[in-house]
Amino acid sequence: MYNFKSDDEILDFAIGREIEAIQLYIDLSHKVNKPEMHKFLQGFAREEQEHKIKLEDAKAVGIVLQDEDVGSLGITEDVDGGEARPDMKYADILILAMKKEDVSVKLYTELAKIAQNEEMKDMFLWLAHEENEHKLRFEMEYDLTTF
Repeated sequence: MYNFKSDDEILDFAIGREIEAIQLYIDLSHKVNKPEMHKFLQGFAREEQEHKIKLEDAKAVGIVLQDEDVGSLGITEDVDGGEARPDMKYADILILAMKKEDVSVKLYTELAKIAQNEEMKDMFLWLAHEENEHKLRFEMEYDLTTF
């Protein structure tokens, strides 16, 4: 469970999650043998970079969240398999990516719930949708390669 004391802490946390995702996809892209998967993962890194910029822009203009809801989002950051390892198999890379995206979907969905203005709510819902699309693309790749 996360406890935040300010709107900036929430946005900093979300920005940090995007930075982690960027680095994860870059790291994973160097662990795959398939050139198309390398390109696929690099593309995800670029998309996560766009998310980071969107959040930084929101922070720069200021975001207003409902004070009574800022304290906790109730999302666990502990994801099985958490970090990329040099010995990961392709299927393991896809599972890790799916789990990371799922955590991001939940994070942005919860942030949308506590956003006080429609613009910020829409931004968080858009980010949740984007992360869910990422998860689906990884699920489809997993399905194609393991079954």
